[in-house]
Amino acid sequence: MRVAVVAVGRPKGEHISALIREYETRACRYFRFSAIEVPASAGSGADERSVRAREAEAIRKRIPADLELWALTRGGRQLDSRKLAETLGDFATYSRAGVAFLIGGAFGLDDDLIRDCSSRFSLSSLTLPHELARLVLAEQIYRAGTILRGEPYHKGA
Repeated sequence: MRVAVVAVGRPKGEHISALIREYETRACRYFRFSAIEVPASAGSGADERSVRAREAEAIRKRIPADLELWALTRGGRQLDSRKLAETLGDFATYSRAGVAFLIGGAFGLDDDLIRDCSSRFSLSSLTLPHELARLVLAEQIYRAGTILRGEPYHKGA
């Protein structure tokens, strides 16, 4: 089963970049995983709506075909680690191609892009910088793989 993370921008700090790479590499042990970065839309004086629209266009061009789209939004559905693992396991069980998690840039995701997604997913009701969201998501995808295989990484209930 394929799992993709499509994120606006590149991680800026060396330490967070290394952590993201570590967990994304670990996720590859369990899923056909890919991390896709699209450039953040820049422009002095650009309004938030036009920035989100340009980033959405870039995201749409890079989304792998046939994957279900999940928008990461603060107001989305929250799942615990076991439920996320179960949900990803169901993708494989029911022969679904997989899922692409979409992470917006500084202004979030475009409303039209969110409407095109089959699910809205939240890592937390807190607002997270997109780099931190990507790290947490990568770790949770890795954790889901270990849960599905019954490996000892996950210590939670």
